[in-house]
Amino acid sequence: MNPFGESASDFVEGCEYVAKVVEQVALAVGAHVGGGGTGAALADATRHPLPDDSAAAFITDPPYYDSVPYAEISDFFYVWLKRTLGDQVHDLFGGTLTPKAEQAIVWHPGSQTEADGFLKKMAGAMSEGRRVVHPAGIGVVIFAHKSTSGWEAQLNAMISAGWIITASWPLDTERGGRFNAQDTASLTSSVHIVCRPRENPDGSLRNDAVGSWRSVLAELPTRIHDWMPRLASEGVVGADAIFACLGPALEIFSRYARVEKSSGETVALKEYLEHVWAAVAREALSLMFDGADASGLEEDARLTAMWLWTLGAGKSDNVRATPDGETDDEEDGKHDGDGAEAGRTTAGFALEFDAARKIAQGLGAHLEKLTGVIEVRGDKARLLSVVERAKSLFSKDPSVDETPTESKAKTKPSKKQLGLFAEIEAAEREGFVGKGGVPKVGATTLDRVHQAMILFGAGRSEALKRFVVEEGVGKDARFWKLAQSLSALYPSGTDEKRWVDGVLARKKSLGF
Repeated sequence: MNPFGESASDFVEGCEYVAKVVEQVALAVGAHVGGGGTGAALADATRHPLPDDSAAAFITDPPYYDSVPYAEISDFFYVWLKRTLGDQVHDLFGGTLTPKAEQAIVWHPGSQTEADGFLKKMAGAMSEGRRVVHPAGIGVVIFAHKSTSGWEAQLNAMISAGWIITASWPLDTERGGRFNAQDTASLTSSVHIVCRPRENPDGSLRNDAVGSWRSVLAELPTRIHDWMPRLASEGVVGADAIFACLGPALEIFSRYARVEKSSGETVALKEYLEHVWAAVAREALSLMFDGADASGLEEDARLTAMWLWTLGAGKSDNVRATPDGETDDEEDGKHDGDGAEAGRTTAGFALEFDAARKIAQGLGAHLEKLTGVIEVRGDKARLLSVVERAKSLFSKDPSVDETPTESKAKTKPSKKQLGLFAEIEAAEREGFVGKGGVPKVGATTLDRVHQAMILFGAGRSEALKRFVVEEGVGKDARFWKLAQSLSALYPSGTDEKRWVDGVLARKKSLGF
């Protein structure tokens, strides 16, 4: 923005907003606004100039693991600021460019050396923040990284530095119209991780508290069960709800200097987080299926529901499926972006692979065994669209995997992919379907719901009736329960949402 543009977001408006905040806070607490403050100071975050126990709060927005090369981007502004302000604040602009060696950043995702370096530097900075804060003070760390590896590194640094994580709140902080969020499922919120120093009243680090692994695991489900309904009632769902549960779950673990198994082995945070993801997934499923026993559904249905819920697909159009499995970009069908590029590059709904793996693991599902539902490509995993599943669902054996292999997936998807009509007609010609275009009943509840959706989408009303009534598909209460849940989870405006709603609209007329 133009800082002197006399319009929204210019320098004067920014100062006025800060002044209003100070005035309102002072009014709320009955404080007097006046006196001076301390100007900007240049210091290493691991060697802070403030004395011990001197601050009431430590609030920081640290580097996001491998997301942004902060120092390099800062150089663009640094060279101009140095020319305009260098003579007035020489201490801040002493170098030719910004320092690079000490920035906490992972340059190459997957590099263990760089990951270890990030953890060491971040732990040092978090430890220094704890030193500065009073034992009764508070810390807030703002974090918004997509990958689970980034989260694990940041949380590990905080816990090893002596912080007890007590809460984690996702706050909407990102503009939906920002350039790198257009047509992607980019994060719209930043998670504010609230923590307290794990210290004695005299400010010394409390290192003598050792937790029992058995007790920690026993407390975890209860804590998640208490939090998840509260979050849902406040509209916090999907990935936001998962991260909002992290704080309460991590408090159980981080209040101890270490957690040990009965064998004396120290439990790593990574292992505990696996149990956290699993507990969150189980609780989320119980909410999605409205008290029903979700364990009665096969793993493909449970994974699909949790997948869509995690993406927030029920309330956001950022994630969408394109019709007939076509790509929105004719020039490039590859996943080459930063996050879930479900709408921009191909049909279906994508997640970062490691997050998808953890969700699947928490549900007792295995991605490698669900190739008819999930496509894994590099560091992305994609929930296939219903159209993409049509061929396998209308073949002789619905369990046959007709999805692209890893090698085939690297090629550009064909724009000539058959639509629903053509897929069903081809199946009829080859004798893959029975009388009236009725397919062989799918092996799982999800298969059967998708088959019904395809028949509706292709306008095969009579075939749909025979499939649901004569083949007995509609007699299974799980069929309608899953269809109702998917209706709430699929994004509005997608074929999936329209088709499943069409099937549900015929439930009464079909005698159910």
